Amino acid sequence: MSISIGTILDGVVTGITPFGAFVKLPGGATGLVHISEVADTYVKDVNEYLKEKDKIKVKVINIDSKGKIGLSIKRVNETKRKPVKNSVSFEDKLAKFMKESDEKLQEFRRSTDAKRGGRGSGRY
Repeated sequence: MSISIGTILDGVVTGITPFGAFVKLPGGATGLVHISEVADTYVKDVNEYLKEKDKIKVKVINIDSKGKIGLSIKRVNETKRKPVKNSVSFEDKLAKFMKESDEKLQEFRRSTDAKRGGRGSGRY
């Protein structure tokens, strides 16, 4: 079986380290699931999530020039996630924020001008 970035494979955990877990892939290749790719939440200890000889599904996320294979458990399901209905895009949220910010800034400037007597209040 060909191993390429984006491929989802079945593997077996062969070793656990403080920084991740080594996984044996089909064809005999070995890859590393970094601790940051084990779960969607903060992982303090990989042993809380994986044990040696566990059969897991992994996604190939990186293959470097030396042939080292980077794997992810948490990204296996990312293609299955559906966008939230009625979600607002980032651009729309940003536009709303900028508009509200400008309005608040104008209101603030008007209130500080009124406290100082406004423009041309005759103070020299």
